[in-house]
Amino acid sequence: MRILIVTSQFPIAGEPNRGRPVYQTVTALSRMAQVRVLSPVASYPSWARPRSYLYRASDTAHPVEGCDVRYLDYPALPALSRPLNGWLCGRTLHAPLRDFAPEVVLAYWLYPDAYGAMLAARRARLPLVVGARGSDLRVRDRISRTLTHPVLHSARRILVVSEDLGRVAVDGYGADPRRIRVIPNGCDAAIFHPQDRGAARAALGIPEQARLVVYIGRLVPEKGLRELLDAMDMLAGTDPAVSLAMIGEGPMRAELEARIAAMPAGRARLVGAQPPADVARWMAAADLVTLPSYSEGHPNVLVEAAACGRPVVATPVGGIPEVVDGATGILVPPRDAPALAGGLREVLARTWDGSALAARFSRDWEQVARDTLQACQEAISDTSDRRP
Repeated sequence: MRILIVTSQFPIAGEPNRGRPVYQTVTALSRMAQVRVLSPVASYPSWARPRSYLYRASDTAHPVEGCDVRYLDYPALPALSRPLNGWLCGRTLHAPLRDFAPEVVLAYWLYPDAYGAMLAARRARLPLVVGARGSDLRVRDRISRTLTHPVLHSARRILVVSEDLGRVAVDGYGADPRRIRVIPNGCDAAIFHPQDRGAARAALGIPEQARLVVYIGRLVPEKGLRELLDAMDMLAGTDPAVSLAMIGEGPMRAELEARIAAMPAGRARLVGAQPPADVARWMAAADLVTLPSYSEGHPNVLVEAAACGRPVVATPVGGIPEVVDGATGILVPPRDAPALAGGLREVLARTWDGSALAARFSRDWEQVARDTLQACQEAISDTSDRRP
């Protein structure tokens, strides 16, 4: 089978961990089918770069191990071009789609990526499969939400990472539940597995007596990072050995640096983005992993934390309750620093069986790829209710 994948959620120069679950799926899928990735990236003038996220221009020569990928630029302006971004994205896809001659188009990220893929697939009379990651279904701006509707109604299969996202697609957009397939993320057990905490701390320069809380993710307000620092201040009054390491990059970095500089030395640190093996080492060094988000899809970091034998403190949003229960951690209300501090305190006080935690998740990326391949085969075979 020849599968064309369209997504901007893919590693780019300077951001090697971008779209890692999609990348893991694609590399496994490439061993089962002939796969090419087209990664459309919005290109902004130097005087109009977006401020809501860390913008990085694409590098057409950037190699991605295990993948046949082409990076495509399309012109954009922050906010102003949003209604047209899907069309602009689609315009760049026509020629490379024709050159590859796929049997099916699979697009991750509903707008503008999957919208552009929808236009290109429709022009080539090819079936469309779309994958939603979380925020692309729970969109807040009316334009993106409106333009997501035709994508979900045109796709022959809709891939979601959690049951919760499937409900959002049906209840919020009127998607056909018969076309929805829940394909949770996998976990690379070769990287994320129990390791000795003492050895990991020695490698990272973490004191043995420290009580280490680790956050891994984008540095954005929606991840609850202001509440996390508030909670760390609350904990420090009764537990001076507690400290926080924040792994990742994002537009909040300067704000977090200023906030951490005002805290006592050693209370918190920004580690920056790290490759997966180093993320696993930080998890091994941690007493717990936290993700106090306001909204999520199926956060892979929580699966990886459990695979490393570490409990978590998170919020009951999106697909998180499908990953976290009383045996793997504690759920606390979002946007509630005192509740978060209480959850961190409770998890730090308990003794956790790391081996039992690690045994909870054994789904690998090969299974994710097999499920994805099956959905693509279904889309090709499905001749019912086709849209013009």
